[in-house]
Amino acid sequence: MTTHKTAIPDDAHGRAPERAYNIIRSRIIDNSWEDGEFLRENELAEQIGISRTPVRDALRRLSAEGLVEIIPNVGTRVRQWTGRDLDEIFGLRSQLEGYAASLAATRITMPQIEVLRQICDESEEMLRAGRDGRSKRERLHPLNDRFHSLILAASGNGRLETIAQQVISVPLVLRTFTRYEPVEIARSLSHHRELVAAFEARDPVWAESVMRSHVHAGYVAMTRNRPATLP
Repeated sequence: MTTHKTAIPDDAHGRAPERAYNIIRSRIIDNSWEDGEFLRENELAEQIGISRTPVRDALRRLSAEGLVEIIPNVGTRVRQWTGRDLDEIFGLRSQLEGYAASLAATRITMPQIEVLRQICDESEEMLRAGRDGRSKRERLHPLNDRFHSLILAASGNGRLETIAQQVISVPLVLRTFTRYEPVEIARSLSHHRELVAAFEARDPVWAESVMRSHVHAGYVAMTRNRPATLP
């Protein structure tokens, strides 16, 4: 007996466009498609089980966020990042998050430190679990994002937090953690532990140094295996 997917009505309280957006965005961040790979509306609609209209709306929304590029008369492809993009974005992250960590070392509260410690515990327990690599990355990403966001908040500098969040939330950075090798994931979690220790010691120099190293490790992961001639 042949089964068929039931298309979700496009006007079902906006659920179809939102579902299309969430699914496509998640797959891009998880590196399900290569940089520059074209996304076909009809294929996506069939995979998700909806019509092409909400898929088209989702791709426009993702284009505005910088996750995809819509090329007139050609199609939509996953955003490609140049070597210059990598240098600029991770350079800014190093400066902004390093500074945020140094401020947080003198301003963070004990309850905030305890939350960071709990995130470390949960992340390390997840790493020890016998899940496959991709599953670990998918589950660790929200914890990693929360860890960094809490440090920005603990810096006590609202303007810094706003600017840094704009840089950190770019699609390129969202995809960084999913590209880590197992040893890089372990190193990243070790950096998190050391940051907590620096905050407990109220040492801004230590905290800034670890954060800069932490961000640079992400830069190395993103540039690994990329052509030396990347513009």
